[in-house]
Amino acid sequence: QVQLVESGGGSVQAGGSLRLSCVVSGLLFRVYGMGWFRQTPGNEREGVAGISCGGSSTRYADSVKGRFTISRDNAKNTLYLQMDSLKPEDTAMYYCATTLSCDVRSLVESNYRDWGQGTQVTVSS
Repeated sequence: QVQLVESGGGSVQAGGSLRLSCVVSGLLFRVYGMGWFRQTPGNEREGVAGISCGGSSTRYADSVKGRFTISRDNAKNTLYLQMDSLKPEDTAMYYCATTLSCDVRSLVESNYRDWGQGTQVTVSS
């Protein structure tokens, strides 16, 4: 059974930083691309960042480029999202997800298969 467990969320002031982690079990982590999404109440999930299976290719939503960094440690089956210069509009539930292939996929939900339960990020002004 595939499991994805996010952690690292919390409450910070604008301009602060957080690092999210996602530990994956139940699949061969190193052969799948991964992604981070976020969602606010009443809205659809928004793609934030994606990474290829080896970590050499990444993509970001325009809203987070230059502030967020996605990375992975295949030896630890763990995906990361370093979030710097946080803004109140970054407040959301953040989810990690697996793709169906090695390459970095476009940041739409249909390209991602397995999902974690989410970790809440709240940024105050």
